[in-house]
Amino acid sequence: MSCQTPIQTPNTKRPLRLLAVASGGGHWVQMLRLRPAFDGADLHFATVDASAATMVAPAPVHIYPDANKDAPLRLIRMALRLGVIVLRVRPDVVVSTGAAGGLLAILFARAMGARTMFIDSIANAERLSLSARLSRHVAHRVLSQWPTVAAASRTEFCGAVI
Repeated sequence: MSCQTPIQTPNTKRPLRLLAVASGGGHWVQMLRLRPAFDGADLHFATVDASAATMVAPAPVHIYPDANKDAPLRLIRMALRLGVIVLRVRPDVVVSTGAAGGLLAILFARAMGARTMFIDSIANAERLSLSARLSRHVAHRVLSQWPTVAAASRTEFCGAVI
């Protein structure tokens, strides 16, 4: 699939419903930089920081608890909350810039028939993040922002967000 190939929209008259999932920090900053690419979509965000809502208003923001592989109980809470978010939003497409929450949202959305894309962080200049590596088995598309990393990891390179 080339970088120019768009994610197909559903055959309905309503706008494409897109769920953009990113944890805090750099993942969130990169998602904000992608926002213009989502113009025209019924855009929803999911993140770990409730204060992010002011940055993307009037788009709805759904909050999930932050967690990682080192906090298994919090990871379970995160998964449950993201499952509820995906069920409520019913996205046509899920795009994530990471990390664990993005992988989980992609997993749930894919099971519901949504198209999915994981864009690994620009900070991962030598190898894919764990979430991106796992996303290769679930997401329709996984992109690296480094051409050498993309070539070595059998993912796509379509440029960098930053």
